[in-house]
Formats: sequence, C-alpha cells, structure tokens
Amino acid sequence: MSAAAAAVAPPLCTWIVAACLSATCGADDKDKKRSCGGGGGSGSGLFGTRRHLAARRRGGARSGMPIAASLHPERGPVENKKSDTKQRRVVVTGMGVVTPLGHEPDEFYNNLLQGVSGISEIEAFDCSSYPTRIAGEIKSFSTDGWVAPKLAKRMDKFMQYLIVAGKKALENGGITEDIMNELDKSRCGVLIGSAMGGMKVFSDAIEALRVSYRKMNPFCVPFATTNMGSAILAMDLGWMGPNYSISTACATSNFCILNAANHIIRGEAELMLCGGSDAPIIPIGLGGFVACRALSQRNNDPTKASRPWDVDRDGFVMGEGAGVLLLEELEHAKQRGAEIYAEFLGGSFTCDAYHMTEPHPEGKGVILCVENALADAGVTKEDINYVNAHATSTQMGDLKEFEALARCFGQNPQLRVNSTKSMTGHLLGAAGGIEAVAAIQAIRTGWIHPNINLDNPEKNVDVSLLVGSQKERCDVKVALSNSFGFGGHNSSILFAPFK
Repeated sequence: MSAAAAAVAPPLCTWIVAACLSATCGADDKDKKRSCGGGGGSGSGLFGTRRHLAARRRGGARSGMPIAASLHPERGPVENKKSDTKQRRVVVTGMGVVTPLGHEPDEFYNNLLQGVSGISEIEAFDCSSYPTRIAGEIKSFSTDGWVAPKLAKRMDKFMQYLIVAGKKALENGGITEDIMNELDKSRCGVLIGSAMGGMKVFSDAIEALRVSYRKMNPFCVPFATTNMGSAILAMDLGWMGPNYSISTACATSNFCILNAANHIIRGEAELMLCGGSDAPIIPIGLGGFVACRALSQRNNDPTKASRPWDVDRDGFVMGEGAGVLLLEELEHAKQRGAEIYAEFLGGSFTCDAYHMTEPHPEGKGVILCVENALADAGVTKEDINYVNAHATSTQMGDLKEFEALARCFGQNPQLRVNSTKSMTGHLLGAAGGIEAVAAIQAIRTGWIHPNINLDNPEKNVDVSLLVGSQKERCDVKVALSNSFGFGGHNSSILFAPFK
C-alpha cells in the first residue's frame, strides 16, 4: 500500500467501533442501558454531543457595533482566518470513484472511452418477478483496508461506497500521512450527499420490526440518514470544517460540489471532499421506480438498454456507486506540490417550479441554470465546447435538455455532447459525481467518450452536436456538467484546464 493510501485507508478509530458495539445492549437490562447512555454531558461517543461554549455574534458590522470575538474555553479569542474571497481559486486535486465500470478514475474512464457498458442482470437479489431485471450493478466491491469490518457490517452500502470513494480521492490527491498530519483540520470539510440514503438499512429495520423492535439494528435510524456518510468520514479523518449533506434527488452531487467550492471561495475551508453516493439496487428501490414506470425493460439485451436520445429508448437504467472530488484552494494546493487536474470555475442551481418528475415543457429552468452558471464562472457560451449531459434515456428528459442546450449553444459548431449514463446507467445522487470525474478526465486526456446505443437518433436532435459511437479527440476549453432531479432541481457546474 502506498504512503498516500496509508494515510487514509486505516480502519475507523477503535472508539467508533466500540460505540457501535456498545449500542447493542439489551433494552431490558437497565444497568447496561445506563452504561450505553453514558453519564457525561460532554459526550464523545459516535453519536454523542459535544458542548460548544463558543458563541459568535453576527451582524455587528452592519449596525456599526463591534463584532464580539468567538471564545474558546481553552484558547481564548479565536483568530479571524477569513481570506480575501476575490483572490481564491478552486482546483481539483483528487478524484475517487466506485462504479459499475471500475473503482479507479483511470480504469473508469478508460472503460468509458472504449464504450464498455456496465449494465447487466441484477444478481444481488431475486428479481425474476419484476418487469425490470437489469441495472448498473457493482459486482465486485470490498471495504477491506478502508472501513473497520464491524462498522462496515452495520453500514448501508451507500455509506460504504461514500467512504471508500472519499478515501480514494485523498489517495489520488497525494494526501500522504505526513501531509495529513500537517493539515489544519479545522479548515478541511466533507460535503457528500445521497438521493436515497440508507434504503437497505431502513428496509431491513422494517422487516425486523415485523418480528419485534428488539430485532432492529440500533443504528437503523442514523445509518439511514443521508448526512451520516459525510459525518462518519469526517470522524475518521478528524476533519472539523464544513460537514453536511445535500439531497436534491439526481442533482445531489452537483449541489454538493458547488456548495463545497463556495466554502473554499468564502475562505471557510482549504480542502473539501464532495460529491454523491447511492445504493438503490434493492427490492424496494427497484420496485419503487418500476411502480412509477420509469425504468427500461430491455431485459434480454442489458448493454443496449440505456440509450439516450435514441428513438427506441424505453426508460432509464438504475445504477449504483459514488463519485467524490477533492477540491482545494489553489495556493494551498501549490504549497503542498499537488497535481492539479482541472480548475473549478463555478455553477448554478435553479428550480423548474413545474412538476415533480416531468421537465418544464419550455426548458425554462434548465436554460436559466446554464446561463447563470456561465455568468458565475465568467465565461461565454462560445467558451463551452464540451457538455456532459444529464440525459438519462427517458422520453421527455432527453429531448427537453437537448432543446435547452441547443438554445444556449446552438451557434457553436465546436460543441460536443455526450451522456455517461449510456454506459453506467443512472446512479441517482451519485451521477453528477462520476460525471464530474468524466468531465475532468476529458480535460486531462484530450479524449471524450462515445454515446453508445445511439442507433436511431430522435429527429429533433441535431446529431452533429452529439459524440458518435467512438471516442473523439477534443481539446476541452470549458466543460459543462448537468444534473437534474425529481422536484425540478437543476444544476450546472463548469471545469476548465488549469492555467
């Protein structure tokens, strides 16, 4: 194992595992129950609380009143570390993935360039009675060396994927043990979201409850929440900066990435792990999307099932995994000699305010989102020559996004558009994370991946803008990555070569 891996790969702290085990005390054993609950008000267990005696008074500058300094009970006044936000640039220095096409950024992208499909028959459970029996399912995955075995056993897969991808991003970013020890961990944060959270943990708890509440996993509630993945990873790393999750359905990753970048821009952090993770390929996940008639039923030919912009598409294909970026303030990255993969330029969020699942018929929300993203990044539409589209292989979604892109960029003959989902399926909240990695890899390699299964394009789609069935050379100037989610959530983020 490399030095970088050694810094991020060790199992979670012993005290975390001990906290997990202690929570299994019997509800009827009052003495054990008391010992589990603990008596200390400061609470330092896995889900205990820590008293924050410091208080910050806000608004003083606006009223002309002096701002009260935040106090720490041991260190006295806390120094104001806020930097000049106008000069702070954000770069990508690490990437981590767990996907149906591989668990390393290069392996993942090489498979995309070769047009390899990660869609196959579901093996995790018996789905023979379902009309959809295919998915972008991860067949081989291990938490060995990344997560403590006893903790991994209790976790939902979305948390396992999240933690492994997060630590892989640190390893990929060259965060060795020595560098980790030198970091100001109060200025390092984690913002990795999930659309569905711990569905399997919660589903299992419901089944256990049918027998008795005594059979339920004592961590079924916290391990089902979307925020706990970021929290556990921060506990493991000791990172005390911004830490939370965002859940905006399939736009989750982009929301997390842009918000993480803003923490750095505002001077609140130097490094942020950000992205998304989801593990929805379980009976309730498959059944739920089948019930709303959203999934492809091309069971006899799984690799042909996900076909964005093709006339014969019949719904999206579920996928699973995680995609995490290590974002870093430019000068901080330079100081530690980090390899800079790309620069994060900016982005935007909007809402269709129209329908829970259908896109706005005129694409107003998407157009506004793209235009706002360009303005935030300080680039023109002519600067964009690569778009990694949301395109999920649904009837309405594919067309409305393409129409919006054509309205925004139609006069740019250099524009190239593709959909990673044609090969990975739709990873829901993790989709934007792995697609951001794909966009960054396009910048790094000068190659953009093909659109597979585009055998009979829609008549309303200008195929001259779409990447064909083979990879193409592209000197990416600025890459745009779109993600949209149920509820009308729109998100667009932009990356460019670092100069």
